[in-house]
Amino acid sequence: MASKFKELFTNWKIIILIISLIVSLLVIKPSFNVEGVAISAVISNSAASEAGFAIESKLPTKLERILKIDDKEISSVQDYFEVVKTFSLNQSIQLKTNKKLYRLTVKPKFVEKEVVGIEDIGLKIIEAPTSNIRKGLDLAGGTRIILKPQEELTQEQIKYIIDNLKERLNVYGLADLAISEVATLGEERLILVEIAGASEDEIHDLLAKQGKFEAVIANKTAFVGGSDSVNYVCRDRAECSGIDPNRGCQKVENNYVCGFFFHIILSPNAAQQQADITKNIPLVTKNSGRYLSEQIVFYLDSKEVDRLDISESLKGRAETTIVISGSGTGSTYNEAKENALNDMKKLQTVLQTGSLPTKLEIVKSDSISPILGKSFIKNAFIMGFVAMIAVTIIVSFVYKKLEIIVPLFIIQSIEILLILGFAAFIGWNMDLASIAGIIASVGTGVDDLIVFTDEILRKEKETEKYMRSWKQSIKRAFFIIMAAYFTTFAAMVPLWYFGAGLLKGFAITTIAGITIGVLITRPAYAEILKYLTEEK
Repeated sequence: MASKFKELFTNWKIIILIISLIVSLLVIKPSFNVEGVAISAVISNSAASEAGFAIESKLPTKLERILKIDDKEISSVQDYFEVVKTFSLNQSIQLKTNKKLYRLTVKPKFVEKEVVGIEDIGLKIIEAPTSNIRKGLDLAGGTRIILKPQEELTQEQIKYIIDNLKERLNVYGLADLAISEVATLGEERLILVEIAGASEDEIHDLLAKQGKFEAVIANKTAFVGGSDSVNYVCRDRAECSGIDPNRGCQKVENNYVCGFFFHIILSPNAAQQQADITKNIPLVTKNSGRYLSEQIVFYLDSKEVDRLDISESLKGRAETTIVISGSGTGSTYNEAKENALNDMKKLQTVLQTGSLPTKLEIVKSDSISPILGKSFIKNAFIMGFVAMIAVTIIVSFVYKKLEIIVPLFIIQSIEILLILGFAAFIGWNMDLASIAGIIASVGTGVDDLIVFTDEILRKEKETEKYMRSWKQSIKRAFFIIMAAYFTTFAAMVPLWYFGAGLLKGFAITTIAGITIGVLITRPAYAEILKYLTEEK
């Protein structure tokens, strides 16, 4: 028996199974008692980014973790925000992470050049991951939006839109995101945007805007938004952006209107283009001053944002520093001020990142809270456990043999680990659709294992002896299993390509599961079953 046992574990199919299991565990890297909270994103131009915080790796277990703030230990997200609430203006803070020690100073928050509080230090925090299995929006919470271009675009234009949207959302402080192209059966080209920890209201306008900014003088374009024309956009600095001190906030009829301003620096070519347009425009006297007869008009997506008089001193002059202004309205003073600052931020982002080739229509939008995501994870574990127990009970009633039931249960558990290892290796975000795919592949796996078992244990009724040789039985079982495999594979491919991204997780995990089963776990199970039944 010892020699037979040794023969089993030197079988190449069993060796492949063991190696695959070890590799999967190394990739998943399960951890226990992880200290601190993980940093998932660092907002640009924040106190944290200036102190040196940066995301160096996107692997969940390699995310930098905050262990202490000053002398207070941080063991949960709640602990972190409890400490953050105690921060005061210009306070010097010491943050200890699992990598190094940081020091930063809390910045003031300005409105109308007045300090109204303190700024966020610029860190997005999540519970410290205990493995490299990534959680999708269904499990982690966030927003999923599907965008449809209003014009037919080339592959290069689609790629430009995706890169531009990533830049917009990164500039806006939404760094934990995934943007990809998806297709439908009608061959529509759509863009899927998934953002963890952001609400729909924050990003709807930012994504849907084409972002075509134009400054027009005398019906001629002086400059446009984007890096080719705009070298610098002032953001978060009271001296060159914020509520306009000259206009402030005023009550107009039943609403309040607040004006905003911010400075930009044009490229030399854009400044020269503006000078060429203004050099031949005549001057007029207005409000005891001399101005050009034509105003500079700002358009965003073909809608006028504001218009300003052009001073005589700018006639024919290649001025690089330009002041952009606009306004926001609201039913109350605070609402108008907040809307003005939000409009300013969106306009700054569009000027910095440039325009898209076409407008984008939001065709579907979903928002999931992190609390609901935790509930989904709990329910998924319960559902998977119940399914495994139910399968084991049914198989027990049918075969009534431990040498069949135990290997079947172990092989199915290993198969789940291999699927999770594959998902962690390719960086796939596990969502509810992916979990459903794992359950589907495990279900087909049970069918395949039962086919193996029946073929191997089939006997002649009269003689109670094996009906075929082991080789014939396994060959017949593999023929049935491969036919089922290709049928399932063919059914999943359309979901992969034409599921608008929402069913892609289901298709990927199902295909991965059945492929791992056919190539690794089913052959190993056949060898184990052969060994056990022969010994019996």
